[in-house]
Amino acid sequence: MRRALLFGVCILFAILGGGLLGWLVVWWAGAVFVVGVAGFGAWALPLIRRNQRSWRYAERADDLLIEHGVLLRRLVVVPYGRMQFVDVAAGPLERHFGIATVTLHTASASSDARVRGLPPAEAARLRDRLAALGEARSAGL
Repeated sequence: MRRALLFGVCILFAILGGGLLGWLVVWWAGAVFVVGVAGFGAWALPLIRRNQRSWRYAERADDLLIEHGVLLRRLVVVPYGRMQFVDVAAGPLERHFGIATVTLHTASASSDARVRGLPPAEAARLRDRLAALGEARSAGL
């Protein structure tokens, strides 16, 4: 999905920016701009792949681990008993590409507990499992 967004934005900038520069200034300024946009797209494509591979999650006996980040690694540990509810979201573009995001909501406003890029069936399975584990763990509170 991010590759398609990058491609669309680069095409849009190349057409609008290059066309405008070529029309208002000189034709070669527009061509240089288009080459620069293409270079940016070629530079950003491997970064998108690397970021995509950096997302991981693991279900453990008492908590869920979520790790992400390329330059700055972030590890979020969410105990099942602290979860208030689990949300599965998929916008129009995500539905088109067949992915969903599972968000874990806790009492802490700063918890960034999201598992992105899951197939919808896996997201629903994870939501149901986490909801059941959260309900079982919080029964004693």
